[in-house]
Amino acid sequence: MFIIMLFMATAFLIQLVLGYFQIRNFAKTYVELRRKGKVAIGRRPGKFRAGTIVLFAVNNKGDILDVKKLQGITVFAKFKKLQGFENENILSINSSDLNHFNKLVRVAIEDAIKNYKIIMNGGEIPEKMSAYRRIITKAENLLMAKK
Repeated sequence: MFIIMLFMATAFLIQLVLGYFQIRNFAKTYVELRRKGKVAIGRRPGKFRAGTIVLFAVNNKGDILDVKKLQGITVFAKFKKLQGFENENILSINSSDLNHFNKLVRVAIEDAIKNYKIIMNGGEIPEKMSAYRRIITKAENLLMAKK
């Protein structure tokens, strides 16, 4: 029993340390892009597949200065340059421009564009519900429907 608990504690500590390095990598990349201009962030969280984060550095007119993506299942994933958006405006990107990307990257790019539009129009990005909160909300809705 002690060996199992020791193994679990060690695995937790390793995950904590590796997660710290991934967050540090995100912060470093964000700051690097923020120095160039505004940063539009799009994400496609992974549950059982690779998660994807896309960061667009844009100027005041919405022209894309740089794009980085992070895609992977593990904490070892690193940001890499994403090609194909040089000299484009973030608002001029449409879904047909994204056909050569995989679905996860397309969804993250579309999310970044949507978030950019919301912020530039003075809105706030709605917070996405956690899996736990979605389950509770569905249960509450079912109980209300039965009344």
